Amino acid sequence: MRTLFFLILFVMPTAIFAAHTGVTKVRTQPELSDVALFVLACIGVWIVRRALRARFAARRSSPRKD
Repeated sequence: MRTLFFLILFVMPTAIFAAHTGVTKVRTQPELSDVALFVLACIGVWIVRRALRARFAARRSSPRKD
């Protein structure tokens, strides 16, 4: 319980107040996190499209049960 108290008292405010310094900078190019997010989104779209193509190809090749 004491550890939780110290965690809430010291660690949480430090993380909250250190998030932004208040000084803005001019963006001249995309940040590395922007590039990583774009790459992960492309990979996600590729995986979903591949899975859907396989699903519909399996549905077309199976005989109909009438």
